[in-house]
Amino acid sequence: MAKQDYYATLGVAREAGAEDIKRSYRKLAMQFHPDRNPGDKQAEARFKEISEAYDVLKDDQKRAAYDRYGHAAFEQGGPGGFNGGFDFSASGGLGDIFDQMFGEFMGGRRGGAGGRTRAGNDIRQAVEIELTEAFTGVKTNLRVPTRVVCDACSGSGSEDKNRAADTCATCRGSGKVRAQQGFFLIERTCPTCGGQGRVIRNPCKVCHGIGTVQRERTLQVAIPAGVEDGTRIRLASEGEAAGHGAPPGDLYVHVAIRPHPMFQRDGANIFMRVPLRMAQAALGGEIEVPAIDGSKAKVKIPPGTQTGEQFRLRGKGFSVLRSAARGDMYIQVSVETPQHLTRRQRELLEEFEAEAQGHGKGSPESEGFFSKVKEFFEGGRG
Repeated sequence: MAKQDYYATLGVAREAGAEDIKRSYRKLAMQFHPDRNPGDKQAEARFKEISEAYDVLKDDQKRAAYDRYGHAAFEQGGPGGFNGGFDFSASGGLGDIFDQMFGEFMGGRRGGAGGRTRAGNDIRQAVEIELTEAFTGVKTNLRVPTRVVCDACSGSGSEDKNRAADTCATCRGSGKVRAQQGFFLIERTCPTCGGQGRVIRNPCKVCHGIGTVQRERTLQVAIPAGVEDGTRIRLASEGEAAGHGAPPGDLYVHVAIRPHPMFQRDGANIFMRVPLRMAQAALGGEIEVPAIDGSKAKVKIPPGTQTGEQFRLRGKGFSVLRSAARGDMYIQVSVETPQHLTRRQRELLEEFEAEAQGHGKGSPESEGFFSKVKEFFEGGRG
């Protein structure tokens, strides 16, 4: 079955920028993450497709290769020679230059005997936290399905502890075989040993010679105070084990912050919308509001406060990542018009309105507007 185009998998245009790709990945990864869809094989497969597409498109070199060659760039013997395909490594010539330019990108770190020591795969895991947890920092446990070193063979892949593997007879331990094609000397990954440079004669019965087994691990991740939505935390060497003595991959934790019912965050500042009764706004007074750190803050409301006015509380905002500094908190006022009036309330408001019309100075903005309306209808349409 042909693979879907990586851009289509993430739902972005081919000319999409890095931020658009990242934003689309985060949205889809949260939607199809296995933790949110337990037992849903289709969601799990979709999550893997999304992660694979993002792994390529987030990397400028991989993306360039994909744009040029498509999926063939990362397949065995693909036209670009990536991920174990041919790499023109004629001794001392073009191959050496190619390796210097694309060494890591082309298929892992070089190992002994000219072969490749492939690190384990990286793992990407999403985690959701509350805004208050992002303020204080939190330690959370993640269940990570991964590959770990096989206990039966200690990662060697062999039943024979004294002789884990023999040098590959096909490539003589180099991990590559050469073939002449026209003017070019082409090198390909050895089909016998898969580029390892060695062959296991007596594979481990538990891992079948791979050196690793599938298992779920529980890891504790410390999320620092001040973390922002979309932050990626790297845990070195906590990814999949590789076996055969190769280093493990890394674990990348993508942090998403749930919306809060009262606080809205903008960087290190916090905004809170506070509705005031009409009389409160007109007469002024003092109100008490909660802060993100759990404390209470008092705000003085001056008489005649209007909708949209802001009051600043210094140092009551969000903690700054890896710093003792804090942002500010802004109270945004919204004056609420009363509804469902009692008879007495209506009488009082009618008296108030009659008094206001006679006074003429209580609502200058309203009176100024309707004065202009009157001039407009009387012919002064300038």
